[in-house]
Amino acid sequence: MKRSLFSLLILSLLAGCARNETKAPVEVSDADAVELAASITEAELKEHLFIYASDEFEGRETGTEGQKKAVQYIVDYYKKLNLDPAAGTNDYLQKVPVNYTTAPTGSASVGNTSLELGEQLVSFTPLDGEFAMVFIGHGIVDGAVNDYENLDVEGKIVLAVAGEPKNEDGTYILTGTEEISKWSNRSEALPKRVDAAKENGAAGLLFVDDDNFARYNRYFSYMRRNNSGQMSLDTGEETLFSGLLKSESLALFGLSTDNFEGKALDLSFTASIQGGTKEVDTENVAAVIEGVEFPDEYVVISSHLDHIGINADGEINNGADDDGSGTVALLEIAEAFKMAKEQGKGPRRTVVFLHVTGEEKGLLGSEYYTDFEPLYPLENTVTNLNIDMIGRIDPERSGDRNYIYLIGSDKLSTDLHELSEAVNQKYMQIELDYTYNDENDPNRFYYRSDHYNFAKNNIPIIFYFNGTHDDYHRESDTPDKINYDLLENRSRLVFHTALEVANRDQKPVVDKAEVEE
Repeated sequence: MKRSLFSLLILSLLAGCARNETKAPVEVSDADAVELAASITEAELKEHLFIYASDEFEGRETGTEGQKKAVQYIVDYYKKLNLDPAAGTNDYLQKVPVNYTTAPTGSASVGNTSLELGEQLVSFTPLDGEFAMVFIGHGIVDGAVNDYENLDVEGKIVLAVAGEPKNEDGTYILTGTEEISKWSNRSEALPKRVDAAKENGAAGLLFVDDDNFARYNRYFSYMRRNNSGQMSLDTGEETLFSGLLKSESLALFGLSTDNFEGKALDLSFTASIQGGTKEVDTENVAAVIEGVEFPDEYVVISSHLDHIGINADGEINNGADDDGSGTVALLEIAEAFKMAKEQGKGPRRTVVFLHVTGEEKGLLGSEYYTDFEPLYPLENTVTNLNIDMIGRIDPERSGDRNYIYLIGSDKLSTDLHELSEAVNQKYMQIELDYTYNDENDPNRFYYRSDHYNFAKNNIPIIFYFNGTHDDYHRESDTPDKINYDLLENRSRLVFHTALEVANRDQKPVVDKAEVEE
């Protein structure tokens, strides 16, 4: 009996010691947050950017020596901060498999009518042979709408027309409202139809879409004029042929926009289209600070490390604003989080500092991260804060110069939007401008930077953006034109927001998730 009592006493004392050794919850006062944010300064941002956006980096085009120098600059800085490389990287580097395809050449025809590449037909994918054709209306497979139903498309070329079906009252079937669905988003219209065609066994897709035809034809023409090509992810899967046509081409098929009933066509599609392909050596860069209480929940802060390189006239596009400003902001934000960690002020959640490649080539680095090789589980990624151009002023905008465009903060999470507003009001009082957050924004910025690859996976995002200007994608986007006071303010805002997301008790609630049928 005595021995038992003694044993119980010892166990009780040990338990008490264990409790005393448990870390107290992280507490960060408003004053602490302000002090940490103050480490992000105009002077340091400027010092970084005059190096990162210098001629030495040759415009940082994906896969070039200039981009490699940019990558090394980022890596060296994280080593200087003594930040850990992200899991799954090789010394901070995540290899991104990218192919470069030159502008296609060759010929195509519908029946006896030739389609000249770059005139009647735009395509970036090779195809060789003669194929039967099937008209599939809008080419949509989504919920109650299946344009492939009862149609034999195996091994054939399918023809689809932009748009989507409506109810008798004029509302769209897919949304039940007067608003279009994602099938009509310019950036998604073609890829979603290609995926549907592939899933149904088609040999390829011809898509009638005047808007996207004009968009892609400009790029096609640029490639030809400059003897350049197109980059894409090498997924290891065969790429399905796709081509764009103008609406006037419907007459070739005996079709009009008055009838979208699917049917086999009496005409064949013949193509001999070739394009050369080579591998591009490029990578994402990722560092991490592990959370002290919720290490398996992740806050990803991102920017793209690439730009558009050297133009045909030999002029270097330095990309100081796009996205040198976002890159150096991320470096300084990482330093502030490192200070917080050293002072025992968080982060409670793990923070990932992600610099993605190939944004200018089609959001390639972020797509690879989210869709193929996430370094950390997407289901545990609570937020993505994406920084792409925050160093300038939009000349078309009137009002307070101390502003920032916010895009996407309310698209998936009311909680994140309200958090963002509250943080800004408490610490920065920057004018938050939601002009480009409008679903009807013709610029479609929500779909044009790396946050979108997180958003499409139902991860709440905020995109920080100053808008475009006369130097956008020109050799005149240089570091001397950056408004460093604004860059400091905006960088601090992102830090404050990230710190709040990382340290608060609950992760942002996703209350507007898109559900794939």
